[in-house]
Amino acid sequence: MTNSPATEHDPAREAILDAIRRAFPDPGPVEIPREYEPAGASVRSLAEIVDRFAERVAEYRATVLRTTHDGLSRTIAARLAERGLRRLVVPAGLPLEWLTDAAVERVRDEPTLSHADLDATDAVITGCAIAIAETGTIILDAGPDQGRRALSLLPDDHLCVVRADQVVDGVPDALARIDPRRPLTWISGPSATSDIELDRVEGVHGPRNLTVLIVGG
Repeated sequence: MTNSPATEHDPAREAILDAIRRAFPDPGPVEIPREYEPAGASVRSLAEIVDRFAERVAEYRATVLRTTHDGLSRTIAARLAERGLRRLVVPAGLPLEWLTDAAVERVRDEPTLSHADLDATDAVITGCAIAIAETGTIILDAGPDQGRRALSLLPDDHLCVVRADQVVDGVPDALARIDPRRPLTWISGPSATSDIELDRVEGVHGPRNLTVLIVGG
């Protein structure tokens, strides 16, 4: 026996659809709630926000070092020595006092270093534009103390200095303070992927080792 398909004017079908329409009348345009947390909504103190940032960054297997403005140069020098890093890429606008105690070769990006030259260095040191406590994320915007994006991607080690006053609580707070027209790099821990058989591989598309030096807070 062959079943014939219901036609557009099938009375039974129309009766069912009419009953559905009566049961669920068209409500008209639906307003979609967008209850995002606004910038500045946090009730945490700066110290709590910085502590949360340090905790989240460490969860990404980055090394977190807390220091003071006066102790920053010594902390950087000790970390470079501990890691055996001798050739350090230094952006043009990096404060010179950060490296007062560091016995390393300082490699400048002037003239512009090739990718091969950057890959041959041991590490790069940068500042940052902003940092997000909730996600443990650092944002670079190619500012004078950071240099162009390639500087933070090709060396195997990245040392990033984050001032306490640069740490905000959530993403909305960060978006309110950055210029979206700038080349932004969002960093959450060392470069890593688990795409192949869920095995974690580090250093695939960025630094294998990330050291975050938090100043103050």
